[in-house]
Amino acid sequence: MNKICTDVTIEAPINEVWDLLTDFDNYGEWNPFVTNISGKLEQGSRLDIFLQPPETKGMRIVPLVTKVEPINEFRWKGNLWVKGIFDGEHAFRLEELENNRTRMIQCERFRGILAPLVLHMIGVKIRKGFESMNYSLKRECEKRN
Repeated sequence: MNKICTDVTIEAPINEVWDLLTDFDNYGEWNPFVTNISGKLEQGSRLDIFLQPPETKGMRIVPLVTKVEPINEFRWKGNLWVKGIFDGEHAFRLEELENNRTRMIQCERFRGILAPLVLHMIGVKIRKGFESMNYSLKRECEKRN
């Protein structure tokens, strides 16, 4: 399956993790993977995102927000080039753990004609980008907590 999933446990309450994860105006201050994001976090709206996987030039996407469940999850669907060539559905999920801890899960399911080829070429870099974002979110939340 063409899916990349990563997760991290954060020593901070779920609402604080959600607040930072959805504070798009400040992504550039802490997020090495999604270096810029703008738009409204509401179902049906478009976001304007610049992704910077390690060792790449980066890429701009303009995905559609498909789900927003405050404090628990948000998702978007986007594509590179033309729909059906290389499409992705990205999800951020938060799970409340004991002792004011939170598990953040970041996944993307890739589809399209070129998905296997593109993932073969840059899948490792995308995973590293997810992990870099996860650990940066963890550091920033724990620093504030």
